Amino acid sequence: MSHDGELKHPLITLAIISVSYLILIVDGSIVITALPLIRENLGFSAATLSWVQSAYALSLGGLLLLGARVGDIIGRRRGFLVGLCVFMAASLMAGWSPNAVMLIVARVLQGVGASLIAPSTLALLSTNFPKDPARARAVAVYGSITGIGMSLGLVLGGFVTHVLSWRWAFWINVPIGLVLIVATRYYVKETERHTEPLDVAGAVWATLSMTGIVYGLVNASEYGWGRALTIAPLIVGVALLGLFFRTEQRASAPLVPLHLLANAERSGANTARFLFVGSMAGFWFFIAQYLEVSRGLNPFGAGLAFLPMTLGSFAIAFLVPRLSRRFGTAPFLIGGLATVSIGTFWMAGVSSNGSYLWTVALPMLVVGVGQGASTIRLTSAAIHGVSPKDAGAASGVVSAAVQIGNAFGLSLLVALTSLWVPRTSTAASFAAAHARVAMVGGGVLCTLALTSAVVFVWHPHRRDER
Repeated sequence: MSHDGELKHPLITLAIISVSYLILIVDGSIVITALPLIRENLGFSAATLSWVQSAYALSLGGLLLLGARVGDIIGRRRGFLVGLCVFMAASLMAGWSPNAVMLIVARVLQGVGASLIAPSTLALLSTNFPKDPARARAVAVYGSITGIGMSLGLVLGGFVTHVLSWRWAFWINVPIGLVLIVATRYYVKETERHTEPLDVAGAVWATLSMTGIVYGLVNASEYGWGRALTIAPLIVGVALLGLFFRTEQRASAPLVPLHLLANAERSGANTARFLFVGSMAGFWFFIAQYLEVSRGLNPFGAGLAFLPMTLGSFAIAFLVPRLSRRFGTAPFLIGGLATVSIGTFWMAGVSSNGSYLWTVALPMLVVGVGQGASTIRLTSAAIHGVSPKDAGAASGVVSAAVQIGNAFGLSLLVALTSLWVPRTSTAASFAAAHARVAMVGGGVLCTLALTSAVVFVWHPHRRDER
């Protein structure tokens, strides 16, 4: 990095930020293919096995806003590095776990580290690439990572578990993290520190409210929506969220400046992202099971089956910034979400013996193209016009929308499949029926995301000046 603050190696800087975010996304899916072996080796019950995933989501979702604010205070690069160190140590601990309790504790600690990394990645992207066209290209790469990361996690998890051990699904984070820590110190600029006092009351209410909401949604997917274990945490979480907003109105240095939420475009983009991520959470969860149970693929083969989606997303992502300057953002924001809706409804035609090309590969390609186009524009809209001082808080809100949307969408679609799918004679037909219902529900969620984008975010004549 040059002494005047200009990036000397922008591609390396972008790679560091993108790979850091990528390992968080990969970590959400890489363990899925290893769960049967983890259960066998560590003695998990069927009920407690879900906490290998839920513990990570709970701590990450609960601490996101606090993690974003800590990064503002100590410097986002420093917060990012601290998060990486915690995440690596927890990954090492997870891989060494001799029993179920230690693994769940390690997953909680991974979420703690991720709560510092996730908001810092987008904030560092904003501050290290403040001007177009470099900013637009950087956001394009960042926006394409979600779909790529989930697919990569499934492929990598299946490969590593088969060739080495499920423990390497966690240990693989350590060498990657070490490289990122060293590279960050040389190629990523530190941001200005904001010395306002930490909003302790706001941090407490935000953490408890987010934890309550995510905990309730996790329980909804495991036990159903009518149980006290679901309803009580949700009620408490929503009540504490109201207390959080009231606290923020009075705070001199609020955890989340409320003017960020008062902006219709940014709030509309985050609402659309919340619904869109919820749709995609169900897509990955149910289609992965369909591919393995109904079509008889092994975990590695199931991961490879998602490649049309990944390739479609990755290919369009690099065209969006340039084409947006020529045609405006609307074709990619609105058209992308509409395309994902069409592809998701198309996937509702899966069956245990249908054509892979027609019922899986082509609709996946459609979803991937729409995902690659729309997520970039949603990311841009969510941070549009945010001052450097508020970049961390805005990034925390984006990350919170993703985490809560993920938990909400998956729990809702699990509940729908439980209500609407009768027990069938074979596991193959049962998994296919689950996937069909989930894809219809996911298509509806994505259509609602499209509606939010049309009403609040769409500017038909705007070119990509972001």
